[in-house]
Amino acid sequence: MPKLTRPAIAAILLLVLAGGYAVFAGGLADRWLGSAAANGEAPDHEMADSIGGPFTLIDQTGATVTEASWPGKYLLVFFGFTYCPDVCPTTLTDIAAALKLLGPKADKVQPLFISIDPERDNPSVLAGYTAAFDSRIIGLTGSQEQVTAATRAYRAFAQRVGEGDDYTMQHSVLVYLMSPKGRLKAILSYDMEPAKMAETLAGIVR
Repeated sequence: MPKLTRPAIAAILLLVLAGGYAVFAGGLADRWLGSAAANGEAPDHEMADSIGGPFTLIDQTGATVTEASWPGKYLLVFFGFTYCPDVCPTTLTDIAAALKLLGPKADKVQPLFISIDPERDNPSVLAGYTAAFDSRIIGLTGSQEQVTAATRAYRAFAQRVGEGDDYTMQHSVLVYLMSPKGRLKAILSYDMEPAKMAETLAGIVR
């Protein structure tokens, strides 16, 4: 993975502030993780071995959960925050639509929305937010240390931009499909159509 220089980081922030975040973030994800990020293809062995891992977080009911809290299920993991103006609600809407298209196989998939903004996204906030999309989507939060550990495990990116109450969060926009054994099976792009997402899931979920 190439190391970002200070000028590159500055350019990233300028793009975010200029409103080009979604397009830019998708391109950055492709460069970091390859073509699998764009079309849901199976990751190579190196990628599959380097993404995912143990986490301990708090669900939207206030209960402590780990990656093993949904035995036998595929985890569909997406990092975002409830104040996100576009990418997050769009992606969650697409996930909800894909679950409906998936039919009975959707029972074997557990979508997880992991907030990268624990300062504002407490369990009750997440409960109301995820319910607006699909009751099957579970929101997760935790301490800043717990959230940071989870983002690092998935090689996700999250960074606060701005100060005071008006801050926003810059973050990666990928959706990770993990097998019941915790192995990365596919990476889905934020702009993947629900039909394509459901087709990808149907080809993997057993």
